[in-house]
Amino acid sequence: MRGRIGRWVADHWPLAVAACVLGYLLLPVVVVAGLSFNRPSSRLSYDFHEFTLDNWRDPCGSAGMCDAVVRSVQIGFVATVVSTVLGTLMAFALVRHRFRGRSAVNLLVLAPMATPEVVLGTSLLALLVAAGVPQGFWTVVLAHVMFCVSFVVVTVRARLSGMDTRLEEAAMDLYASQWQAFRRITLPLVLPGIVAAALLAFSLSFDDFVITNFNSGTTVTFPMYVWGANQRGIPPQVNVVGTAMFAVALLMLLAVRLRGREPAASESE
Repeated sequence: MRGRIGRWVADHWPLAVAACVLGYLLLPVVVVAGLSFNRPSSRLSYDFHEFTLDNWRDPCGSAGMCDAVVRSVQIGFVATVVSTVLGTLMAFALVRHRFRGRSAVNLLVLAPMATPEVVLGTSLLALLVAAGVPQGFWTVVLAHVMFCVSFVVVTVRARLSGMDTRLEEAAMDLYASQWQAFRRITLPLVLPGIVAAALLAFSLSFDDFVITNFNSGTTVTFPMYVWGANQRGIPPQVNVVGTAMFAVALLMLLAVRLRGREPAASESE
């Protein structure tokens, strides 16, 4: 009996550890989701006082919050599009081509990821002030593109490095042009990595506070609104926005995952 229990523990302990780690990571999300249905006893109280759906019925009940959310989404969208295009092109260049200074570029790509946000924010602020550029919406976009490109390059490059180039060579042996091979073979294989990089870039942009605070001027993003609201008590609608953003990101990841399984299912049939 003891031997059977010991074998079961030996076979399943990695799964148990993984479940505990996953539960620890998701615990803050569960708390935020629960508090989105809470009617607090006061603005400075964070305990669960009373269940209510009012926060979801009126997510813009707190003055200025929805404007900050829309502004963060706009900045995140523009920064994601620009950084995804630039980062994908850089990843293709670093993986598929050999050129002088390639090792140095590989090292420089990692520099924004390893540099503290305070250093990046103050450096960009000094550059903008020296150039006489007024701070606002577009300086925030520029700052977000600056650090999002590195994450896109790393993510897409990992996908490209694990891809079998013989599939493209086989397509061109079957009289496909370079564009046809790219559109029908390369792009579908790399697309999950590009989508993952875009989702990561948007999350980093939407979430950023330190670099944005240095270069935003009078522009107020959602993280800056939450920081300001914390001085007088965070409204419960903030939890609604956080829960909704997590749900949307989760649905998009599931959609990408299911779409990636479709070709494999059709091939098996």
